[in-house]
Amino acid sequence: MSDSVGGCTRPRTSLSEAEVEALVRGICFKTGPPRRLGVEVEWLVHELRAPQLPVTPERLEAAYAALRTVPLRSALTVEPGGQLELSSPPAASLMECVSTVSADLDAVRAVLRDDGLALVGLGQDPWHEPRRFLREPRYDAMEACLDRTGPAGRSMMCTSASVQVCLDAGHEEPGPLGLVRRWWLAHHLGAVLVAAFANSPLAGHRPTGWLSTRQLTWTRIGAERAGGPRLDTDPRGAWARHVLDSPVMCVRRDRGPWDVPEGLTFRDWIRTGAPRPPTREDLDYHVTTLFPPVRPRGHLELRMIDAQPGDDGWIVPLAVTAALFDDPEATETAYRAVKPLAERTLGLPAPHNPLWLDAARGGLADAELREVAVTCFTTALDALPRLGAAPEVIEAVTAHLDRYVVLGRCPADDLLDRQRATNGRAHGKDFRP
Repeated sequence: MSDSVGGCTRPRTSLSEAEVEALVRGICFKTGPPRRLGVEVEWLVHELRAPQLPVTPERLEAAYAALRTVPLRSALTVEPGGQLELSSPPAASLMECVSTVSADLDAVRAVLRDDGLALVGLGQDPWHEPRRFLREPRYDAMEACLDRTGPAGRSMMCTSASVQVCLDAGHEEPGPLGLVRRWWLAHHLGAVLVAAFANSPLAGHRPTGWLSTRQLTWTRIGAERAGGPRLDTDPRGAWARHVLDSPVMCVRRDRGPWDVPEGLTFRDWIRTGAPRPPTREDLDYHVTTLFPPVRPRGHLELRMIDAQPGDDGWIVPLAVTAALFDDPEATETAYRAVKPLAERTLGLPAPHNPLWLDAARGGLADAELREVAVTCFTTALDALPRLGAAPEVIEAVTAHLDRYVVLGRCPADDLLDRQRATNGRAHGKDFRP
């Protein structure tokens, strides 16, 4: 949910539909040999000793002021509900990415620990109701817009966290590392990643009936805002049409609250020119208000993975995804493994199709998803040494395979086991993530 749209100065001139399509095609997919990797790790911030107690805004503000003095290589940002996000710089290798973010997280944790706070890896806060920490025009407008579809928007903004893996878009040419194949693979392997890393089965102290409540929340926001385009052989064209035909979240103003139009697509905005003609800056901003599970931003941003438990749990989805996308042999195996899953989408875009809904609801209890996940994790383990992965990374992926995937489990099942163990105690007060 980053606000960043680049540092270029852009002229405030109105756009035509043809110009928008050309800009989206050129900016959102930058092709070439896959060489770089990145990760964005979001965390809930809870009381160190009593995580079920809310943290006051004053304490969060003091802690974040201290963090702003800490030199980090990753970009540190704060989400609307006070969640912290670290976004790595583009890395030339998996281990460069892991090392950079691990060092930055160590520094962040040390500052928070001094304030009695901790980073918690959960896809959805199991205790706290959505509460805005940031009061900015962007988030005021986002809240007003998303409230029209129900409470899911506030939950997404304030009580969710994820691991987002960023990959190069791939070659222009066909093949395992080509753009079209990687785009297709991301939308089908994405369901396997949802199931294997589901870690948000609770909300309001109770099981929701979904292993990834965070993913359920995204589907409830609606297909226009949080869905992807239909898949075809032209990812650029499909995404450009999606951008044009998606509703505008807000029209920004230099002063006062931003306008929150209802039912105004970017295409409509261009054609009507009201309340003012849209500019290149408005287009860049509009793209940041679309939240599909796979978002093209020059690179591919995979947004479907729940935040993971433990200090280093985020490394496993990063390593598995990097191996399955950037090692040619592993990519080909993963493509063949997930191909049969395509029938379960019924041709509908992710995440609003049966495959993704089954993954979020039942995780790897789904026999077909479990079988594909075992193949993909085993394939990733074979590829990781070729990517230069350190022994501890390989051991972490092996542990996840053995503890969860082979058994048809995911981290959410651990949370449910603990919740059942404390069932009957008032409001789950002894539960720990």
